[in-house]
Amino acid sequence: MMKNHNKSLLALFLLGLFGLSACTFDGDDGKDGVDGAPGTPGQDGQDGQNGQDAGSVVSTIYKAGDVSFEIVPADNTLAGSNAFALKFTATAKNQAGQEKPLTGLNMVSIYSVTAMTNATSDGPSEYWVNNGVAAGNSSSMYCTLDGTYTSRGTTGDACTLVEDPANPGTYTGTWAHDGAAPIMNPNDDLNAPHRVFLRVYNLTDADGVAIDDKVLSTPLDYIPATGALVDNTGKDTVADAACKQCHGESGTTGNLANIEAHHNYQSVKNCIACHNPATQPTAEQAAEGWVYDLPAMIHRIHAGEHLAGWAVQTDEWAEIKYPAPIYECTVCHSNDEGKTSWKDEPTRVACGGCHSNINFTTGAGHSEFNLAQADDSQCAACHSTGALAPVQAHRVGKQAEYANLLTVKYTGASKVASVTPGYQVVTVTAEVSLNGAPLADVADLAAIKKSAVLLGSIDANGEVHRWGVSLALTNGTLASAGVLSLSTEVTDAQATGTMYASGDMQYCVSTAGKAVSCSETDLSFGDDDWIGANITVGFFNLDGGTVVKSRYVDPDRITVTEAKCNACHSDMNYIKRGHHGVHNFDQCMDCHNNNYPGAHNGFDNKDLATSVHYYHSNDVVPYPAPATDCTVCHKDGAALFATDGGLTSGRRAIQVTGGYITPVAETCHACHISEAAVAHFKSNGAYVLDDVATTADLPVESCATCHAEGKSFGIDKFHKMQ
Repeated sequence: MMKNHNKSLLALFLLGLFGLSACTFDGDDGKDGVDGAPGTPGQDGQDGQNGQDAGSVVSTIYKAGDVSFEIVPADNTLAGSNAFALKFTATAKNQAGQEKPLTGLNMVSIYSVTAMTNATSDGPSEYWVNNGVAAGNSSSMYCTLDGTYTSRGTTGDACTLVEDPANPGTYTGTWAHDGAAPIMNPNDDLNAPHRVFLRVYNLTDADGVAIDDKVLSTPLDYIPATGALVDNTGKDTVADAACKQCHGESGTTGNLANIEAHHNYQSVKNCIACHNPATQPTAEQAAEGWVYDLPAMIHRIHAGEHLAGWAVQTDEWAEIKYPAPIYECTVCHSNDEGKTSWKDEPTRVACGGCHSNINFTTGAGHSEFNLAQADDSQCAACHSTGALAPVQAHRVGKQAEYANLLTVKYTGASKVASVTPGYQVVTVTAEVSLNGAPLADVADLAAIKKSAVLLGSIDANGEVHRWGVSLALTNGTLASAGVLSLSTEVTDAQATGTMYASGDMQYCVSTAGKAVSCSETDLSFGDDDWIGANITVGFFNLDGGTVVKSRYVDPDRITVTEAKCNACHSDMNYIKRGHHGVHNFDQCMDCHNNNYPGAHNGFDNKDLATSVHYYHSNDVVPYPAPATDCTVCHKDGAALFATDGGLTSGRRAIQVTGGYITPVAETCHACHISEAAVAHFKSNGAYVLDDVATTADLPVESCATCHAEGKSFGIDKFHKMQ
């Protein structure tokens, strides 16, 4: 039956073809017929929303960051005891990226805070006051079309929101209920800096899908008494840019990307609306370690596991592994003029964020004298200047300075045949200084905890081949003051072409700023918080030919920057402290290269790129930025794929125990771990851990065909690349 049906369709199709062609065969010229008479005009179309032409306004958005607001202080009364008045305009980008009036808003909330002068001896000279809370209400107020709201199961009065029909996207809000509007604080200081911002609700995209991110206006800082805008409230000692160093920048809003609390209020300037001195934990919460005033809360959150075990810390925050020294205050805080209250005005609350083991009421834990403090009036006497000031007490910036207490500059390398057949004696020379002076006696190096000189080869492709040789500086010989010579025996094959000399060196530092033994008691940092010497790798050709430098120092082959790593880690030495003293990629390359097989802390290879991807995608090291934001580490706009479809680094194989695997798939495998993903890798030419190759001469995987930048499924379409 099916076959006959298909034959019938074919016959009709052929007949149609013959019928069409027969018209021409019969002599028809195939010209169009004469136009018919004009039809009756149709009815006029309806006007666009609010009488506007279609396309002149928008009522849906594509992402939260496409919305902009304008709030002019002169048009508003949002503070004090006068009658509440709200006016703002809202615009959003259309599909073409053009700014258009945003029409149809039906619900907003308004936050109002004041940088109030503190007339007491408790707290800093200025502190944030949420005007809604100060007036006995909630932290914000709603405006809706009918003057009522329902939120989180609560219904109440709201200001009435009206859109101007003659000016779409322009809105006013009025308070039509008894009493003052909730954010109007009669005790407000109208000459003090104020901050207001809006949140818009119920926005969707063109398909009716709710916008995921909060839609917030840029905070407006101004003086209500004069309407003057304010550049510096005196309270913003931490800029969003500092937070973005670790948490990343949102591709939809441009603000903070990965702050989970409250589904991301996106800016420090928003956080203070609720996290200010008026928000205090209960006695039970405080005993558990909770604190909500922003300075103390952020200190305690970022102190994370540092506090666990010796001070008061919540179980939840104790899981946080801060990726930099907790004592480097300027990683977050500003040193700009007028933004230094963090160091000029110490308070019990702010310092107690980390120093939660102190009971200021009884004095327990406050120095060896157990000094009780009833208020903050005496804090600055000891802690604003001198040795106990935050900058001095925390040794801010000293880690980087102390990295130069031991310097090693490699100056040459040579080889001679060994008495052992098949071996060469390689000698490297270096200029060495200790505590600011040329090394005078090798015995002086006995104080150094670790002084390993690392040696290996660089092949013609710039790849690293470690020799597995680690020489201690203390085994060297001084040819003259500050000039050290070290020798070792390696095979003929190793002692060929370009070699490198690197270093892995650590020491402790006294409070006097000298490199000393870690057994000393008067140390600037703990005996387990060692300083790594900042060693520059030397490259030398043992045969007198052209020196080939490692790909780890070739800017055209490396797509990440040490500066970006240090933006979050402060110094890469910190994350390797305890077992390595390294600051730079070329110090890491002796172990972390694609030609050194073996497991690494639970991972299956030591290749630097794949190890870092595994670390930053693994729960062992919680990653503070979105996993898809490549720009946190990689150069902005960096091309990860080369023109031949391989990686820009030039890596074509990674040696593992038992064979070789391909690098693109292994890099992606750090996050894409499903069986389906692995099957996809293998079907596109990848060698993976359960199916290794026996040779390092591997073909380029075909990943770039679909996933290179600019391709239909390019990495740039699913990851943030610039």
